[in-house]
Formats: sequence, structure tokens, C-alpha cells
Amino acid sequence: MSAVIKNLLNSLKSKEFREYLMSTHFWGPVANWGIPLAAIADTKKDPSFISGKMTFALCLYSLMFMRFAWKVQPRNMLLFACHFTNECAQLTQGARFINYHYLEGPKKQEAEKK
Repeated sequence: MSAVIKNLLNSLKSKEFREYLMSTHFWGPVANWGIPLAAIADTKKDPSFISGKMTFALCLYSLMFMRFAWKVQPRNMLLFACHFTNECAQLTQGARFINYHYLEGPKKQEAEKK
């Protein structure tokens, strides 16, 4: 077994890692992953269902929590990654919302479906 794998296994067995797995530093971000995963899944759905207000609110929410995750000590990179992913997904949804409601319009979307 290589030294890198041996070191990885030893760190996974450590008391510090077990304590991390039982902390809110770990479980908070894990629970939060439902939000970006839902937003990513929603990119396949009809844009007429997108709420512009909720998308905007979720963009602000993720921006604030990305900053929090970066500033808290020790840094919570799992939380940062979760909210970075959500920010990207919400910006995508926001672009779809603007495109549907203000640029192309629902009539062009319906014409393409026919």
C-alpha cells in the first residue's frame, strides 16, 4: 500500500475526523445540498414555472452563506461548495426566467414545441 493511501486511511480513522463527522460543520452543508440539487434538476423543466422572486432570494441567500463559510474559522469549504453550486444553479435559473419572460416570451417557446 502506498504511503499516500496509508496516510489517508489513518486520517479517516482519526478522532478528529470522527468528531468532524458528528459536527454541524459537516451535517449542515450535507443537509443544504438538497437546494442546489433541486435547482439543477429544475433546469430540465419548463421555464414558465420559475419564480423570479424566489430565484433572486436564493441567489442572495447563497452569496451571504458563501461569505459566511469563507469567514468562519475554521473555514467550512463543504458549505462554501454547496452555496457556490447553488449560486451557479440559481443564476442559470434566473437567466432562463429572464429569457422566457422578457426576451423570447412564452409564445416563441410554445411555437417551438409544435
